[in-house]
This record gives sequence, structure tokens and C-alpha cells, in this order.
Amino acid sequence: MGNKRIVIALGHEALGTTLPEQQKALEKTAKAVAKFILQDYQVVITHSNGPQVSTIHAAMSEFAKNHPEYSATPMSVCSAMSQGFIGYDLQNAIRSELIMHGIYKTVSTILTQVTVDPYDEAFYKPSKVVGRILTAEEAEAEEQKGNHVVEVEGGFRRIVATPKPMEIVELDAIKALLDAGQVVIACGGGGIPVLPQENKLQGASAVIEKDTIAGCLADKLDADMLVILTGADKVAINYGTSDQTNLDYITVKQAKDYMEQGQFEAGTMLPKIQAAVEYIGDSAVRKALITKLSADKVSLGGEMGTMIGK
Repeated sequence: MGNKRIVIALGHEALGTTLPEQQKALEKTAKAVAKFILQDYQVVITHSNGPQVSTIHAAMSEFAKNHPEYSATPMSVCSAMSQGFIGYDLQNAIRSELIMHGIYKTVSTILTQVTVDPYDEAFYKPSKVVGRILTAEEAEAEEQKGNHVVEVEGGFRRIVATPKPMEIVELDAIKALLDAGQVVIACGGGGIPVLPQENKLQGASAVIEKDTIAGCLADKLDADMLVILTGADKVAINYGTSDQTNLDYITVKQAKDYMEQGQFEAGTMLPKIQAAVEYIGDSAVRKALITKLSADKVSLGGEMGTMIGK
């Protein structure tokens, strides 16, 4: 069993967009993840699902449109479908890569639900764009159902809330599989957002930010490190200017200062920095690494990416 526990958050670059792209991208991703396992780390993986869940939502909406006898598929169910869609290819890719190294280790995908607060401010200010482009008539029909839409190029699209995660429902199962020495894929796409209602869990029309849930998962598992894989080699300040500076190591305090200065763009680097800061908290030993996915340069020693710590 690995001595160190890490949570790896995979971004869009690690997954691709279409099914063929996903399968090809995961070959490279599996090599990078396997390198951590070969170094005797306990590994938990979470991942984005933007293109995949949008494709599923668009497909199911189109099906319901053409077949009125079928009801529309809720956003929570689309999120669940995306977890299976991505997890299936990801777990098989990692398993195959490990076998090539003579390691026979079970890789399991857990369909993961995450509770959210029904009074979260995000429900009053939905901002996450999902699904296909709608006509004006379809957009009006969505609004009559109580859904929200936003005008985009070519028409309209639905927008849903992005509430903060509260509890990971299947956390005990994740811990049990880790303790059994398995590689675990969990909280895919931010997890399936659900609302506790007495003894039931009701799916919420929302999406949880994937970086936020990665930090939350790392915290609840008391992981030694959070690794966020992205498209950039390092975190940078004054990004895109002649004064751009790539950062090798920053403290939590420096990260907070940079956020206050508006150094990180919302929707790209900002949620990653926020997740890292919240995960580390006041800990003197926890660290977060933000770096580019690479099967050739896999290290947690600070030689790659941007390390954040106390």
C-alpha cells in the first residue's frame, strides 16, 4: 500500500472532447497516472466532464424533443452518465498501463453524489452554460419550466447553478477501496449534485466546479498532496503580458494576495488556486501542485509546475 496519498484532478486536456479524442487522450493520461502509482503513491483521481456532459445533455434533450412520450433527462442524471462514460475508459486505460508494468491492481470508478445547500447563493445566480443551442421558442419553453437560459451566438443555451459542495455521499466507499490498495476514480465532473430530502437524495439542476470538489475530496481524505493537471506548465502572474512571470513556489498567503490583485482569470486558473488554498488551509504539511500533464516528467518534488504550501 502506498505511503503517500494524493488526489489528482484531470482537466480537459487529459480527456479530449469526442469519444475518439477521449480514448486517445487517456492513453497519455494513463501513462502519467501510472508513474505516480509506480512511485508507490495511493492515488485518487477526479476529472472534468464539460464537453462530455454537454454532449449527453444535448443528445438527451434532442431525443426528448423528437419523442414527446419520453420525459427530458435531468441534469443530475446527465452528470451520472458522464461519470460512467469517462470512468469506463479511464479505469481501463490505467489498468492496461499498469499491467504493462507488471502491476495487477484494481481500478474502480465510483458513481459519486455530493450534497449541496438548497439555499446556496449560486441557485439564485446560475452561470454555468450547458447543453445545445436553443431557438427562441425552445428557450422560452425552458424558462416556463423554471429553467434559466442565456443568449449566445446562434441562439440561446441553458445555464445552471454552480453551488459549493457540502458532503461527499460515497466518501466511506472511497476510503474503503483506498485502504484495500485500489486506484479510485471519484467525484467525476464535480460529483452529482444532490439535495438531502428526509431519507432521500434529490438530484439538483446544477454543476459543481471540478477544482472545488478536488480540493474538498483531498481534504476529506486527508491527502498529502493535491495535484491539479492543466494545460499550463506553471502558474503565472501578469499572464499574457511582457511582464509575465512563471511561479515555481508560492505560499498560501502569496496566493491569496495574487487573487486579491486579480492575477488569475475566473473559470481557468482562479478556481484551481482557490481549491489549493482551501485544501491546504492552516496545515504546515499539505501541499498542492498545479502543472501540465506529462508522462515524461512526473514528479512531486517541485521540479515541475507550481507548488503551493505554507
